[in-house]
Amino acid sequence: MSSLRCAYLDLDGTLLGQGASLFHDGEGTFSMAGARAIEACLRAGVEIVLVSGRRSQQLHEDARLLGQPAYIFEAGAGMSVDGELLWNTGDLIPRDGKTIHDQISASGAAQLLLDAYPGRLEYHDPWHLDRDVSHLFRGHVDAAEADALLREHGHDNLRLVDNGGVHRRSPALADLERVHAYHLVPVQASKAVAVARHMRMRGYAPAETIGVGDSPEDLQLHTAVGTFWLVANAVEKDPGLRAIASAQPNVRIAQEAHGAGVYEAVVTTLQGA
Repeated sequence: MSSLRCAYLDLDGTLLGQGASLFHDGEGTFSMAGARAIEACLRAGVEIVLVSGRRSQQLHEDARLLGQPAYIFEAGAGMSVDGELLWNTGDLIPRDGKTIHDQISASGAAQLLLDAYPGRLEYHDPWHLDRDVSHLFRGHVDAAEADALLREHGHDNLRLVDNGGVHRRSPALADLERVHAYHLVPVQASKAVAVARHMRMRGYAPAETIGVGDSPEDLQLHTAVGTFWLVANAVEKDPGLRAIASAQPNVRIAQEAHGAGVYEAVVTTLQGA
């Protein structure tokens, strides 16, 4: 009998298919696999925590549709547990009427990155608007290189998070082979940190949890959960993830993509396989 008590699920590129639809796969074909993954969790009494780069307002509604009391938003910068809003942002907290996003704007760090990577980085319009913490970009850059640039200019309290592939781009990025979403967040913020915090609050042991995702940032959940699953489309879009995953004993790669991959991860775990 499975001991699974909580599944931490990424949304875009993972549970959701083309057009951010729960009922379509990556090619836009109708699929119930993602919904069946949710059903399997709910029937087994497994808590579902959505872990996403999306804004709090979006995740609140998404979690409410699933009847779930907790969610993690803006790449782990914030979380809501049973109605309590919590920040994972260190000394950067909302103050004096300024959001954390406002404070990052005022620091000049976001503009530094845009100026440093012309034709390779831009705001992820329109999803970059109305955010509490992260500056959301799209493009293709080396996040570690960007972090070094931030430190060089005195922004050592911030980092750039690679949150996986996206489809939307402007003509300015037309020459890029692939496009990823990136979040500029406080260094303390991460999906893994938020997941570990939620586990402590709930009293979950690692062996009682799984995570499923598609990005390098999602992959870091392996440090908190018992088993982390990459959906198949993750390694199709970013082959380098396979080598990183193979070095971690508690990381598995699903045979299926998107919602079907989530279903595979959930059912396999529930069956104890």
